[in-house]
Amino acid sequence: MIPPDVREVATASDAARARRAAARLTAALEVPGVERARFLTALTERLRRCLDGDGAELALTVEAPGPDGTARIQATVRPLPAGGPASPWRLAVPCPGPVPGSLAHPADPDEPASTDAVLAADEETAAVLRRLDEVEELLRLHREELHQTNQGVLALHTELDSAALVQRGLLDAERATRGEAEKARRLLTFLTDVSAAVTASLDHEDILRRLADRLVPDYASQVDVWLFDGNEAATGGARPAAAVTAARTGRPQHAGRHPGGLPGTEDLPPSALSPGRPVLCIPLGVRRILGVLTLTAPGDRFDADTGVMLVELARRIAVALENALRYEQHRDTAETLQRAQLTDLPAADGLRLAARYLPATRGLNIGGDWYDAFFQPDGSLLTVIGDVTGHGLHAAVVMGQLRTALRAYAVDGAGPAEILTRLHRMLRHQQPDLYATATIARFRPGDPQVTWASAGHPPGVVRAPRGAVRVLGSKPGVMLGVPVPFTHRDHTTGLEPGSTLLLYTDGLVERRSRGIDTGIELLGRALAALDESALEDLDLCAESLVEPLVHASERDDDVCLLLCRSVPPQGGAPAADGRRRGRLTGVPRPARAFGERPSPR
Repeated sequence: MIPPDVREVATASDAARARRAAARLTAALEVPGVERARFLTALTERLRRCLDGDGAELALTVEAPGPDGTARIQATVRPLPAGGPASPWRLAVPCPGPVPGSLAHPADPDEPASTDAVLAADEETAAVLRRLDEVEELLRLHREELHQTNQGVLALHTELDSAALVQRGLLDAERATRGEAEKARRLLTFLTDVSAAVTASLDHEDILRRLADRLVPDYASQVDVWLFDGNEAATGGARPAAAVTAARTGRPQHAGRHPGGLPGTEDLPPSALSPGRPVLCIPLGVRRILGVLTLTAPGDRFDADTGVMLVELARRIAVALENALRYEQHRDTAETLQRAQLTDLPAADGLRLAARYLPATRGLNIGGDWYDAFFQPDGSLLTVIGDVTGHGLHAAVVMGQLRTALRAYAVDGAGPAEILTRLHRMLRHQQPDLYATATIARFRPGDPQVTWASAGHPPGVVRAPRGAVRVLGSKPGVMLGVPVPFTHRDHTTGLEPGSTLLLYTDGLVERRSRGIDTGIELLGRALAALDESALEDLDLCAESLVEPLVHASERDDDVCLLLCRSVPPQGGAPAADGRRRGRLTGVPRPARAFGERPSPR
């Protein structure tokens, strides 16, 4: 343990010497300048306070290095007199230098001590100032670096804000683009679906009904279609002025309180029929104006993209309507020609006749089926039923040719087989690409048998008086017009009084969902199920046979039916005017709307 350096401080000189001794000790033990200045300044301040009283005693002690290897200088100031109420003041400072063996010091004169103390104080002050200058320089550098950092941060924030604005704009643009793309996809999907729905039908009323069902309520609150009949507008309710303008100019018209701004559409004042909502009137025309489609907006205005879609939809509707109207005209012409060529059924002694003809209701399938019944010069009665392949007006014309040729061949007294053979040769020569099937049955007065021949036609069905049913199952000859030579043969079958011979075309028994054999079996069951008394009215009997086999609303082919019932002869020849018209039946068509032209029937 190093003895402490104890000094009594009673005067300012004593205080100066004590401070100088503390300065020498801290310098010798290499105390850093700032810590040294702080230590000496605090010690000097304490000694100055003690001089205001009775003095003090200063003890400088060097403590041995601790666990961290650093020694400490401790100054203890005890006010005099000792044992007073004031407590000792202590202050310590670490020192890295080696610990001396003794703290003894020589006694110095007063003058040099004061001078050295002043010089030493300046040195310490200079060290502190140099340290402060270094700290200030560091602070300046740090401030400058911090300023530059702040400027960089501000610039980065500005760039980030700008990038955020750009990104927000890009996101808004992307969102808007996606919305437009989704809207365009939705409009194109709707246009495709509606186009497929309307072009699948050949009934103009069905087309308009499907159109209204799909447009309301998303794209229009109300749909009105104004169709023309030829060049004259069909009569009907009041029409918006915009519809009349569209019909006259052939250009889409928009009528509303404010301009619609729809591409390719002209703007007009609001319609008196719809003052609250705008209307869009689009002409329906391809090669000619068929009518005008008038749409009332579902809201306050029509969207521009929706307006473009509606104009394109109207163009497609016009194509579908024109096809449907042409089809209906063609079908009506073929049906009119077909019905005009169906014969009057003659009244024969011992034989009663009834016939039915139902035109096809789906597609251009009218015009191939026919029946006929007439007397030969020898008094025999020929009954004929046939079917020309193909449909439409051409088939109806060929059917008329065959009917005329058949009657011409029958005038010479030819039998069923010979007539079919001649028709076969004629059709091969005149219509090499068209074929036909036919069955001819000849009834002779007083003969209980019937002679018949068939050219590829469905077999006839015979019902006996007590309900037994048989099919004329002899193998039929080839179809008329097949490019091979063929000679047809006659067949005979008994037909006692009370028996009924049924001749028909394939439209009665053949369906896509079932074969013709199944249909013939069903027809035989229906014929056998008829009550004997019901056969007295052949017209009612024909209705009873058609109803279970044919759906009235949908027929893919014509249906022709000829009933020949043998009855006991009444005697006498048939009257010259004793003819009656076979019933021609079909499904009543609904009343035409939207200015459709009347049926030519």
